[in-house]
Amino acid sequence: MSVLASRAVRDQIPVLAERIVDNIYGRQSEPWRALGDVGRQKSVRDVGYHLTYLAEALNADEAALFNEYLAWVKVLFAGLNFPASVLPDTLATIRLILSQALTAEVRHEVLAMLDNGQQGLEQVTTILPSFIRGDEPLDQLARDFLEALLVGDRRRASEMILASARGGVNIRDIYAQVFERTQREVGRLWQINQISVAQEHFCTAATQMVISQLYPYLFTGERKERRMVMTCVGGELHEIGARMVADFFEMDGWDTYFLGANTPLEGVLRAVEEQQADLLAISVTMTYHLGHVSALIDGLRQWAGSQKPPVLVGGQPFNLSSQLWRKIGADGYATDAQGALRAAEQVMRK
Repeated sequence: MSVLASRAVRDQIPVLAERIVDNIYGRQSEPWRALGDVGRQKSVRDVGYHLTYLAEALNADEAALFNEYLAWVKVLFAGLNFPASVLPDTLATIRLILSQALTAEVRHEVLAMLDNGQQGLEQVTTILPSFIRGDEPLDQLARDFLEALLVGDRRRASEMILASARGGVNIRDIYAQVFERTQREVGRLWQINQISVAQEHFCTAATQMVISQLYPYLFTGERKERRMVMTCVGGELHEIGARMVADFFEMDGWDTYFLGANTPLEGVLRAVEEQQADLLAISVTMTYHLGHVSALIDGLRQWAGSQKPPVLVGGQPFNLSSQLWRKIGADGYATDAQGALRAAEQVMRK
C-alpha cells in the first residue's frame, strides 16, 4: 500500500503544489503577494520538495525520512527569519489539499504520515550545536581549517593540512576529524543562514582540492587483490563523502574506481563489469534519490553481464533508518568511511 500511496502523491506533485500555494496565497494574500512572482515560484518549488520527501518516505515506509526533513526545514526557515507559523500552516494546507485530491484507497496512509511529521515538529529545536565540539584530538586543526575556508584562504587551509600530514598525523584521522566534521559544520552554517551558498560551494571545492594533495599518502600500504566501484546515483550532486570513502578503501589496500556525482545507471553497470569489481558502493545524500538507488541495485541484479558484486550503501537516509538498506536490496550499509571498511569485509565473506 505504501508504494501506491507514494505514487498517488508523486504523480500529482506539480498540480498539487500549485493548488496548495494558491490556497495559502488566497488566505494570506498580503504577506505573500508582496514577494511577487519570484516569491511565488519559490513557494511552489518548496511545496514540491515537501511533497517529494513525503512520497519518498511513503515509498520506503519510513516515517523517519519525512520527519527528519521537516526538522531540517524548520531550522532552515528559522535561519531565514520566517514566522514560526509558516511551516505548520503550510503542512495544514498540504493536508487539506491532499484530503481532497487523494482516493480513499491511499488517503489514510498519506495523511497519517503527514500528521505524524507535523506533530513531531513541536519537539524540534531550531538551535543546532556545532559539529566541532572539542571532544576530538584534531578539533583545533578542524577549527583552523574551517576558519581559513570561510575567509577564502585556500592556500592557508592546504598548508596546515599538509604540515600535519608531514608531521605524522594519521591521514585517516584528518579525514574523519577534520574533513568530515568541517563539511558537516559548513552545512550547518548554511542551514542557519550564517554563510551563503557561494561560500558553501567554495568550502567544498577547496576541501576536495586539499584531499587531492594528500593522495601520495594514500598509496603507501600493501595492495590487496580487491577492486571497488564507488558512485553517487543519477541526480545526486554531493560527492565529497563518497570520495572520502573511496580514499579509505585505497588506504586499506583496495583499488578503487571512483565515478563521482550524478552517474547514469548504465554507466555504473558498465563500470562494474569492465573493472571486474568485487564491490559496488553507492552514496546518497538526498532522500528523494532513494528511488535511483533501488533502480541501480535492481539493474545490477538483472544486468546481462557476468559481474554482480555485493552492494554497500551509505548516506544520510540510511542513518535515519537502520533497516532501510535491506528494503532497497543492498547487502550492507555503513554510517562512515571506517564503518564502510568493516561492512565490506562482512559482505565479502557472505
